[in-house]
Amino acid sequence: MRALNINEIKTVPCVPVSHPFVERLIGTICKGFLDHILFWNTHDLEGNLGEFQQYYNEERVHASLNGDTPAEVAGESVTSHARIDDFQWQSHCRGLVQLPLAA
Repeated sequence: MRALNINEIKTVPCVPVSHPFVERLIGTICKGFLDHILFWNTHDLEGNLGEFQQYYNEERVHASLNGDTPAEVAGESVTSHARIDDFQWQSHCRGLVQLPLAA
């Protein structure tokens, strides 16, 4: 942490209301990804988390964003939505998640 110039903030253990956004982030990463895969070392974990970050921000739609991705809300490239009669499956996160892709 010191090498990266990151200051830690001490919190009360087992009290998620002290930092709810951080607790939500950790819960999302664990339940949505890390509980379903194995990783062998730090390099492997970083790669897996990078894949999940790309999937979460660029591919996964969010109900709180009216069905858009965070990338679309930020004004980045918009992915085409799949029609119900013309699609194929696209694999994300090493096959853990599959989403329809407009063909």
